[in-house]
Amino acid sequence: MSKYTVALTLLCVLCISLGQILFKKAAAAFTEPITWYALVSNGWLIGSFALYGLTTLGWVWVLKHVPLHLAYPFMGLAFLIVPTLAWLLLGEPLHWRTFAGGLLILLGVSLASL
Repeated sequence: MSKYTVALTLLCVLCISLGQILFKKAAAAFTEPITWYALVSNGWLIGSFALYGLTTLGWVWVLKHVPLHLAYPFMGLAFLIVPTLAWLLLGEPLHWRTFAGGLLILLGVSLASL
C-alpha cells in the first residue's frame, strides 16, 4: 500500500470512529417518544449520516486500489479510536483493558498489512 492509500484508509477509520461519537450525541439528543420530526431535525444525526456517506465514498476508493484482506484490518483500529474519542469528547471512562485489547489489535493490523 502506498503512503497515500494508507493515509486515506486511516482517515476513513478515523471518520467512521468520529461518526460513532456523533451517533452517540444524536441518541442523547432524542426525547421520548422519537418522532419523525425529531429524526429529521437532529443535527447530530444528520451530521453523522453525512460523515458516514462521505467516508463510504472514500472507503470505496480504497477498496478499488487495495485488496480487502489488506484494507479491512485497519477497521480494527476503530476498537481503540472510538473508546478514546468517547473518553476525550464525552467523558466516558477508559479502562486499561481497552488499551491492552487495542495493542493486540494494532499488532494484528501491523501483521496483516505487511
